[in-house]
Amino acid sequence: MKTQDLTILLVEDDPNDVILIKRAFQKNGLINPIKVVSNGEEAIQYLEGKGPFSDRARYPIPILILLDLKMPKMSGFEFLKWVRAHPKYKKIIVVILTSSRESPDINRAYELGANSFLVKPVEFTDLIRLVKELHLYWILLNEPPKIFDTGD
Repeated sequence: MKTQDLTILLVEDDPNDVILIKRAFQKNGLINPIKVVSNGEEAIQYLEGKGPFSDRARYPIPILILLDLKMPKMSGFEFLKWVRAHPKYKKIIVVILTSSRESPDINRAYELGANSFLVKPVEFTDLIRLVKELHLYWILLNEPPKIFDTGD
């Protein structure tokens, strides 16, 4: 599968962060489709293909989830706990991308099954570098698990 066919799901409630993260992908010339939801409840709907996400051609199962922790309705922690409890989705790579550097948040994220924990940089140039390295490792170098046939 070509890298441009590998979808990334960004779970982020701050519209400014969404714009900056998408822009960082563009600045690196990365063409993976980025689908955005604003909280854990919407992320569950996306994965289950319910509601506005029922068209799997438009909303394919992601290769990678970038997950903020502090969100309304359902936090990143609650979503992470949910996704790891569901056999159909538990192998999807989940990278925490948040502004928190607090040890309890870091430890809890790993205890709940996060694959990685990254802190959002303050400077845009640092975000560009982080996105480039994240893409290099998780999309190009890493061998992802076989999730399931997305043609269901």
